[in-house]
Amino acid sequence: MSIVPKENVEVIAQSIGINNLSPDVALALAPDVEYRLREVMQEAIKCMRHSRRTRLTADDVDGALNLRNVEPIYGYVSGGPLRFKRAIGHRDLFYIDDKDVEFKDVIEAPLPKAPLDTGIVCHWLAIEGVQPAIPENAPVEVLAAPSDSKKYEQKDDGIPVDIKLPVKHILSRELQLYFDKITELVVSRSDLVIFKEALVSLATDSGLHPLVPYFTCFIADEVSRGLNDYPLLFALMRVVRSLLQNPHMHIEPYLHQLMPSVVTCLVAKRLGNRFADNHWELRDFTANLVASICKRFGHVYNTLQSRLTKTLVNAFLDPKRTLTQHYGAIQGLAALGPSVVRLLVLPNLESYLRLLEPELLLDKQKNEMKRHEAWRVYGALLNAAGQCIYDRLKMFPLLPSPAPQSFWSTSQRVITMPNKRKGSVEHMEKQPPLKKIATDGPTGLVPTNSSPSHMEVEIATPAPSGDTDAAPPSSSGQMPNEGVSNSRSRRDRASGRSLKKSALLTQVWKDDLNSGHLLVSLFELFGEDILSFVPAPEMCLFL
Repeated sequence: MSIVPKENVEVIAQSIGINNLSPDVALALAPDVEYRLREVMQEAIKCMRHSRRTRLTADDVDGALNLRNVEPIYGYVSGGPLRFKRAIGHRDLFYIDDKDVEFKDVIEAPLPKAPLDTGIVCHWLAIEGVQPAIPENAPVEVLAAPSDSKKYEQKDDGIPVDIKLPVKHILSRELQLYFDKITELVVSRSDLVIFKEALVSLATDSGLHPLVPYFTCFIADEVSRGLNDYPLLFALMRVVRSLLQNPHMHIEPYLHQLMPSVVTCLVAKRLGNRFADNHWELRDFTANLVASICKRFGHVYNTLQSRLTKTLVNAFLDPKRTLTQHYGAIQGLAALGPSVVRLLVLPNLESYLRLLEPELLLDKQKNEMKRHEAWRVYGALLNAAGQCIYDRLKMFPLLPSPAPQSFWSTSQRVITMPNKRKGSVEHMEKQPPLKKIATDGPTGLVPTNSSPSHMEVEIATPAPSGDTDAAPPSSSGQMPNEGVSNSRSRRDRASGRSLKKSALLTQVWKDDLNSGHLLVSLFELFGEDILSFVPAPEMCLFL
């Protein structure tokens, strides 16, 4: 049976004026038409191959017809588009919408302008960096790229439609070779030393930004089809880390393509196909990678961390997920910080451990692999809760302690004397004798009452350095007044500090109580294992 239907033969016969062609004749002509078409197309393919091309054109068909001594078909150009129309009455029959051209119109048409002769003219492209405004030099507006690559068309109903034309992305030959070499190392040679050098190159070299979309697509494709290849996945995540570490790359526009691949390596059901594949290490590495992405780009994309935490919490709280997926979600939440653990993990910790407990016991879970996965999840929860309580206790400010001063102790009150004398001994040796007396003499301390309970300290202020005729304190009435004012200001400052200390101690005590309740609840869940995360001073306080 011929691939050329008899209907096509009938339509062609009608186009050349044969209207009464018998169906039997059309059916007999169809195989011969197919043979002739195959013969012409084979010759056209030979012409195409001799021309070192891979696309068949109308010129190749004309060459094949010339080889067969057949007149070529006129009116077809290699670059011209072909417009097909559906034949009336036939569902699967199309023909080329081609208008008939009268030879009279072609002969009477005016001749086109003759092409110009080839000539060479010398002119200046630029003079000292400035392009001269001459007809030979195109203006800058013509050379500038258009502001957008949109094309506006209209539908049949008159509504304009925006059509965005494709933008051609040109890479240099060097960048193409670099990309091919990196992808080859990632796929097949990630265990060699040269791969580590390639990662350093990715993290430091400038001029690699044009390759970011290509690396993003490569990582997404390889992760989607290589979940059973553990070395490939680990190599891809190391490539992602190197791309993020490169300060010359702007990877923000490609995060929406990169994040699904990274999250897949964190919470996928299975990573690797062999028992020896350490997918736990891959999940830990990816969790730190996710945390670094949120820390770096969280201010740019406000919904990045919220969407990520929602995905991880859903994976953590879904009982239908495997324990390996729970482990990846817990590690991802823990890497985002103690605040995330306190808000999202700790409220669900008791109920989750109640479900995890049967998987930890030997008498209830006989499968050693399942039991090992359960203990891995338990360790991840313990580490996350421990880091949370450690950060909670570490954030407390130290209790305010007095500055190093000399103390006078009495039966009722402690009087302090600043270390001003010790700090200014060398300075006082250079002062005049009167200043030494005023600072170091017997009149420097004047007790107002002999009773030790009402003892006060009054320090005589030395005269300004520019006054060389300073008198002793006994001959001036201003020195006691200045001492009284200084003592009052010191008392005001001391009272202000006492109020601040009181408020600080109240807040610290409140936080200590909350942390104490949190530590008690974690101790009830994990036992003595949680105490290894508590610092020694706070341990003594709570115990």
